[in-house]
Amino acid sequence: MPAAEEFSLRSIALPAFGPTAVWSVGIGAALPVVALSARNLGASVAVAAAFVLIEGMAAFVSSLPAGSLVARIGERRALVGAAVVDALGALLAVVAQNLWTLGIAIGLMGTTGSVFLLARQSWLTARAPVRLRARAMSTMGGVQRIGLFVGPFVSAPIIAVWGTQAAYAVAVVAGLLAAVWAWFGLRVPAGVDDAEGQGSDGAPTQERVGLRDVVRSHRRVLTTIGLGVLVIGAARQGRFVIVPLWAESVGITDSQTALIFGIAGGAEVLLFYPAGSVMDRFGRVWVAVPFLLVLGVGMVLLPLTHGFAAVAAVSTVMGVGNGLGSGIVQTLGADAAPVAGRAQFLSAWRFLSLIGQNGAPLLVSGVTLLAGLGPACVVLGVLVLGGAPWLARWLPAYDPRRGSVPARVR
Repeated sequence: MPAAEEFSLRSIALPAFGPTAVWSVGIGAALPVVALSARNLGASVAVAAAFVLIEGMAAFVSSLPAGSLVARIGERRALVGAAVVDALGALLAVVAQNLWTLGIAIGLMGTTGSVFLLARQSWLTARAPVRLRARAMSTMGGVQRIGLFVGPFVSAPIIAVWGTQAAYAVAVVAGLLAAVWAWFGLRVPAGVDDAEGQGSDGAPTQERVGLRDVVRSHRRVLTTIGLGVLVIGAARQGRFVIVPLWAESVGITDSQTALIFGIAGGAEVLLFYPAGSVMDRFGRVWVAVPFLLVLGVGMVLLPLTHGFAAVAAVSTVMGVGNGLGSGIVQTLGADAAPVAGRAQFLSAWRFLSLIGQNGAPLLVSGVTLLAGLGPACVVLGVLVLGGAPWLARWLPAYDPRRGSVPARVR
């Protein structure tokens, strides 16, 4: 019923999306200046580029332990703690006087990011009803993208006045605001121990289980839909690798490349809610498969482009495809997640996605070394296209709309 739908989604909008919004502004302000701040502290170009990898590697290494931590202390405490520690890491980056200190700060922010992202997904999974789950997850992803988009605009005047490292001060403020918002916005019903977790109706605690037991019990979905999630991660990250490299190879300037990504990013932001609506109304497969098809075709076509307009057009098509997939990984994880061991399962789910994200640059690098950048684009595109029939085969069996998967949140 419309009234129930309005209550189910809008009533949790501020606590669910508010901390994510402000936290993402801080991340958006900090990420673009990581390499630049390393250069200012004396790093070579190669070393400065490596500093960009620190955040991603820290997130990858901490993704599985994050699930156990969230399960132990609860989503609310995990969100607050991660936001506070993230602010401390950003503060360390503000005052860093050498590369070692900056590296520790960036690694700390990557680790807390894993905990924050997992805790918010687990919290929302437990509360969003199945009929609105995809819209909730895609909205969460859209809010994060908006924050990442706004962040650089917030930090730009600060950098102009106080210097590059002052950009991290935005992350300090954002982290503290996110912590306060999560602490007061995610209050739990009286008598419920948040360290154990609770359902959307405030039901009592769930049984604690180990990560290994969760993975063993759900190995079928992890080796079927999970492999598709790995390809989705490779598709998303691979786009950020091949588009700028190809643009440079055909003579497009850095400023023009930034404009290309800005145009594609605008298309992504506009599609996050429609994507969730399609998943809720028609099924997850109607978003997951087109998402991979559009991105895969764009990657295969990219080597055929040789000017700004052509590269921008293909990049925008890929941006549309990526926008169609807003929230797909989180939605599929929420569909498959058990009640007992929810956080641990979602950490394994995120781990698979991160394997794809970290593997895509390695694949592009290896194929480029052997055969060139054009063939690397095609190989990655074919891999992404291969994920479409795989998900088309397995997704319907795990779609809660079909009644195959019991609704875990009522």
